[in-house]
This record gives sequence, structure tokens and C-alpha cells, in this order.
Amino acid sequence: MANAEECREALEQLSRNMAKATGDVRKAAALDRSLSCRITDLDLTFTGQLRDGRIQDVSAAPGPPTEKAAIRLTMAGDDLLALVGGELNFASAWASGRIKLEAGLRDLLRLRTLL
Repeated sequence: MANAEECREALEQLSRNMAKATGDVRKAAALDRSLSCRITDLDLTFTGQLRDGRIQDVSAAPGPPTEKAAIRLTMAGDDLLALVGGELNFASAWASGRIKLEAGLRDLLRLRTLL
């Protein structure tokens, strides 16, 4: 089972990957939205701001998110690591319910390029 530090590092790697992106992926990552990533097996939520193509101001708190972020992810820690490591396909994980993504329709349409 992934631990909190490994999950934080995975989110930082995701941020670095997005910062290096080009073209349509870069445009999709250029949103300015609040973001939460709930790690169910650790009962931990990471929150931050998706801004300028990066995830910034990341913090962690126990339990569910205290505020509703514009973009909300929910998954197990191992799934976050596998997703960022390229071992887990987002679409199939989302379709099977392993990963949940909640956001407004416009944001979902833009984010699909990232996923």
C-alpha cells in the first residue's frame, strides 16, 4: 500500500509532467482551478491549485476534503502511483470505478486531453 509521502511525490511528478507538456495537453493543463485528490485507503486528501500548467500550493489533511474543489479526484494510493507511473490507464480505471473524477462539464471536456 502506498504511503502519504509516495502519494505526495506522485502528485509532484504529475505536476512536473504537466509543466513539460505541449500542444493540446498544455492547453488543457492551463486551467486555473482548485483541485483535490482524495486517497481513500489512507483517509487523506491532498488539495492544491491547478495554475499555469502545474499543481501548486499542495497540502494534505486527514479525512475528506473540507471544501468542494472545482476538480475532484478520488482513488486509492496505489492507483495514483500506477496512474502517474504510466502503469494504469485513466479511462479504463475511471470506467471500472477505481478512479472517480468530478468537475464541471466544461472542465471535463478540457481535461479529457490530459487523461
